[in-house]
Amino acid sequence: MDIWFITVIFLIGFIGSYLSGMLGIGGSIIKYPMLLYIPPILGLTAFSAHEVSGISAVQVFFATIGGVWAYRKGGYLNKNLILYMGASILIGSFIGGFGSQMMSEEGINLVYGILALVAAIMMFVPKKGIDDLPLDQVTFNKWLAAGLAFIVGVGSGIVGAAGAFLLVPIMLVVLKIPTRMTIASSLAITFISSIGATVGKVTTGQIDYGPALIMVIASLIASPLGAKAGQKIKTKVLQIALALLILATAIKIWIDIL
Repeated sequence: MDIWFITVIFLIGFIGSYLSGMLGIGGSIIKYPMLLYIPPILGLTAFSAHEVSGISAVQVFFATIGGVWAYRKGGYLNKNLILYMGASILIGSFIGGFGSQMMSEEGINLVYGILALVAAIMMFVPKKGIDDLPLDQVTFNKWLAAGLAFIVGVGSGIVGAAGAFLLVPIMLVVLKIPTRMTIASSLAITFISSIGATVGKVTTGQIDYGPALIMVIASLIASPLGAKAGQKIKTKVLQIALALLILATAIKIWIDIL
């Protein structure tokens, strides 16, 4: 690894993790395509889809720790939501992460494309009035939350994405959770999810540890900075930013698949 390679990987990790902390996602929805496409464009060695998903899984684990730490005060973390969805997504992500070794690179990219497309569609569903409810009065269907989290976990474990880009629209649209509580709680749930995905990737030898370490360092610096910025931005702006981010990624992935 030369200095140019290290710099590129660090910047990919920093940008993705800053947006991760700000928008309540693990960051793989940004970093997965960046890791896949940017190094070869710049004349660097290209990563395989398996390597990218492995690096992403480890990086998300550390990015979400930083984000949750920044959101620990203010009542934004819903413990029941984190418990039900976190336990379910952990089981699902381990199954997906372990089973991904039996899939082709085209199969991994296809799963990622489907998840991104579903998430993009959900983000453009109207979400009126969800931010009018006081945080201490928020309720939700626990078993629906757990079931959806398990499904997300299996798919996200396959791509090493931890699933927050799909969890966020589910929490906003289906469970009607306020935006800032969704962002904070989804980071905590994504942290739990990333444990399963990371263990699955490590035990099947899908981690390139050098680039993963660079991404982790970038994550620990950038994710708390993004989380602090996210607490100051209007919720509508956060929703629009996340929707556009997911849509752009979905379009790019599907262009390459087709």
